[in-house]
Amino acid sequence: MIGPGEPDNQPGAEEPNTAWGAIPPGQPGPPNVRPQQPWGQVPIPFGQQNDGQAPRQRLPEPSAWTALLSAVPWFFWSLVLVVWVANAVGFPRGWIVVGLWILSAGLIFLPATEDLLARYLFRLRRPTQVEMQRLGPPWQQLLHRAATPEGRFVLWIQESDEVNASPTPGHTVAVTRWALYTLPPQHLEAALAHELSHHLGGRAWLSLINFWYSIPARGGLIVVRAIAGLMRRVPALGCAVVGFLVLAYAGIALVVFTFDHGYIWPFIYLTPFVAPPLLALLSRWQVKEADRKAALLGYGPHLVQALYGWQMQHQDSMGRETSRRAQVMSSTPSLIERVHTIERAGGVPPQTWS
Repeated sequence: MIGPGEPDNQPGAEEPNTAWGAIPPGQPGPPNVRPQQPWGQVPIPFGQQNDGQAPRQRLPEPSAWTALLSAVPWFFWSLVLVVWVANAVGFPRGWIVVGLWILSAGLIFLPATEDLLARYLFRLRRPTQVEMQRLGPPWQQLLHRAATPEGRFVLWIQESDEVNASPTPGHTVAVTRWALYTLPPQHLEAALAHELSHHLGGRAWLSLINFWYSIPARGGLIVVRAIAGLMRRVPALGCAVVGFLVLAYAGIALVVFTFDHGYIWPFIYLTPFVAPPLLALLSRWQVKEADRKAALLGYGPHLVQALYGWQMQHQDSMGRETSRRAQVMSSTPSLIERVHTIERAGGVPPQTWS
């Protein structure tokens, strides 16, 4: 019989200095099991856990040449529109107007330029203190995960019922009112990751310059879409507009080839018909690229859930326009295209849906 205080040396008894739950010496350890993810926390890729903290990782940054090449279509059509305006005004030297437009990009380096663009061009507003209490925790966790300095970007609110806000240049990151008030914290963080991904892997000043030079092209694109929509609603007006454009273009081509002067102008006048589909394709690529970067940061599953949640809430109000023309002219990819992009980036592993 063992008395109090005497060591227990019976076979199978625990060592007195062995902590509860510890593995006795000589015994095999447990298998390598993936730890369970706490509920509501953004999943971290296996093998990248860092003592319970979200991993600080940087995405591969493309070169400045990649950003510049993506801005070439916008700049070219903007230049064409500025030349048209200069010739229509009747300046004897249209290059003065073009030169002033090119030099106007220096305005973006003024401190108040980004604020004015956000407020009056994108129709954004700053979040209230109550809204910042909701945005603060997911925003801080996202910045830590993306290895981004805290004061580099400024949060704005877009009064929209869409799942994602319009892409903004510079240091402006916008989130929609629907995402702010509807999504749970982990899905809101995924939506913020998509918005922030538009700015990752590039320079803020370069995106500002690209956007500044694209303003005339974006304005022209809005006009072309408005005319196309009016032509669909009023077929007689559409026939008249198409007939006028065909006759005008035929007259320009006839004058050019008859007098053997300015062969470039017939091709320049084709830009209103060629540029909108190309610019819409570029916008869709930018949205899918932001989805891919958000998936690489580990937000793929929650971003997909946010997209499907938005689709379920807006099924009644969503349009049924599935024509080829609408798909070509759309600046936003379809939900299925975005989900496929996230899946190809490895952002939706099958175990997240079990």
